[in-house]
Amino acid sequence: MGLDEYRGKRDFARTAEPSDEIAAGRRGHAALRFVVQKHVARRLHYDFRLEMDGVLKSWALPIGPSLDPGVKRLAVQVEDHPLEYADFEGVIPEGEYGAGTVLIWDRGTWVTERDPVKAFEHGALKFELRGEPLRGGWALVHMGRRRSGNYWLLIKQRDAESRPGGGDAVVAHNLTSVATGRDIETIAAARDRLWR
Repeated sequence: MGLDEYRGKRDFARTAEPSDEIAAGRRGHAALRFVVQKHVARRLHYDFRLEMDGVLKSWALPIGPSLDPGVKRLAVQVEDHPLEYADFEGVIPEGEYGAGTVLIWDRGTWVTERDPVKAFEHGALKFELRGEPLRGGWALVHMGRRRSGNYWLLIKQRDAESRPGGGDAVVAHNLTSVATGRDIETIAAARDRLWR
């Protein structure tokens, strides 16, 4: 997908969001970055982003992740983002694409035993997250290209980090930024990182 769609949705004369080029991709077993950003835009959702092939592959989670392996979360793939976007927390003003408040809900590294690009292309990506609220084994599974387009499922694997029957507890109990300790309302009111 690259960054063409990302750039096409933004006017970089008006927004300070990163427009950087694709970074040199890292593949194999190296630990790659991930970030989950809580995004209060038209609707609250969580942006799940995995570093892959020099960009952040990105999915919107309408409800947020769950540590319950019995819960499958819808993950809608959206445009790739530049790696620098993993550090963004602040406010995107009205009139700009994605207008709303963004909080860094989780971040860390992720690893996989397979080539992540090939696994992504096959629509079945299994990986380990090494974050703060999100750890252990996970899977992103494509729902089928013909019928579902960009629809995937994010599923927690059964392991020591899973919480069967936990439902939405991880989202309900983690309300502040792992980067600044602020909640979404404080970030919105402070407007200290305003994209203009």
